[in-house]
Amino acid sequence: MATTVVILAAGQGKRMRSSLPKVLHPLAGRPLLEHVLAAAGALKPREIRVVHGHGGERVKEAFGSRALTWVHQAEQRGTGHAVRQALARIPARDVVLVLYGDVPLIQPETLRRLVARARAGQLAVLTAEFADPAGYGRIIRSGGKRGGIVAIVEDRDATPAQRAIHEINTGLLACPAAALSRMVRRLRADNAQKEYYLTDIIALAVRDGMGVAAVAAGSAAEVMGVNDKAQLAEAGRHLRQRITGELLQAGVTLIDPERIDIHGSLRCGRDVTIYPNVLFEGDVSLGDGVVVEPFSRIRNARLGAGTVVHSHCVIEAGDIGRDCEIGPYARVRPGVVLAGDVKLGNFVEVKKSAIGLHSKVNHLTYIGDATIGERVNVGAGTITCNYDGANKHQTVIGDRAFIGSGVELVAPVTIGAGATIGAGSTISKDAPPGELTVARSKQISIPGWKRPVKTPK
Repeated sequence: MATTVVILAAGQGKRMRSSLPKVLHPLAGRPLLEHVLAAAGALKPREIRVVHGHGGERVKEAFGSRALTWVHQAEQRGTGHAVRQALARIPARDVVLVLYGDVPLIQPETLRRLVARARAGQLAVLTAEFADPAGYGRIIRSGGKRGGIVAIVEDRDATPAQRAIHEINTGLLACPAAALSRMVRRLRADNAQKEYYLTDIIALAVRDGMGVAAVAAGSAAEVMGVNDKAQLAEAGRHLRQRITGELLQAGVTLIDPERIDIHGSLRCGRDVTIYPNVLFEGDVSLGDGVVVEPFSRIRNARLGAGTVVHSHCVIEAGDIGRDCEIGPYARVRPGVVLAGDVKLGNFVEVKKSAIGLHSKVNHLTYIGDATIGERVNVGAGTITCNYDGANKHQTVIGDRAFIGSGVELVAPVTIGAGATIGAGSTISKDAPPGELTVARSKQISIPGWKRPVKTPK
């Protein structure tokens, strides 16, 4: 029995106080809807349908590369109306799983339990116990807490006694497609908001003699909705706790788990240590024994075993080998490959370059569009002048070359293996291997020269 997922994502999100559609607001670096799609995709459904409304074109554009079916809800008339729009031409034998684009922390395992009950021919409803259930629909059971579900009453329509109930409806449910379609067509908008509530199908299912199964969520955090920026921040805190908990269980040393942000995928080897206030983005891999010190940002990068990233570094799309040392205050831009035991010191910027084994670029240096061999020393203040105002050009530095301080290498240029470049030189022609090359203007002193002084006011 196949599964079709319907994700309701048509809400305007007025409480976000933003022109950005609610489901596009970022949580841990990804849109809210992306988190829901990831959970749904883990079930390998036959189809995922997304109901969009406010800002729908922006939502579709953001996910244009995904294999999704888009359903436009032009008129916002409630969740029941939204699901009705999405049910057309779904095979009757499918199980329909209804999710929400603003409930981003839902876990695949919870969804599997929900779908399993629906495959048994029941209407499966995901519930949770909230300490403060205000704003949520309450689960009404027959004969007390252990009784069967007979109805769900929205908060605004509930009596004081019903508002005292702490078991809430999360809105997520699964149901055989044929039964869901029949019940949705019978919904009525006879409530305070004059909307078609999807929750009203519970009473219809009871009336039809269809079993209604309550499936408990793993935690209240898993089913929390995001309706404003405060809830968005709260969801971020829960997600961070979930991720850091998994890292700690895997043996990663987090100096302060409350002060780390992971916006993507982070894979760690053994004995990795991460200090506070580090941001990981995209796909990051840290080898055994890697140390990342505070206030660094690492994005779409691989760091080999034993590498140390000192504080205040930025690494973007870098392939860093074993036992490298980076920073503090270094920047590795996209297209950089460092072989093993490479050192990039303080205030060094490297872009689209390869640096060989045991080479050092220690201080205040820019390396761009360069290939640097093994055991090269690049002195402080060196610049590869790779841009002529229109095109980029390559600098090649051979093995064991020594580049003195304050050197400008005007590309395209090649420095031969074992060459030495004198400090303060501007090199615009190839330097031969094994030789000392110096290019300086003549030093002169001007007798009688006086420094300018300020003119009195």
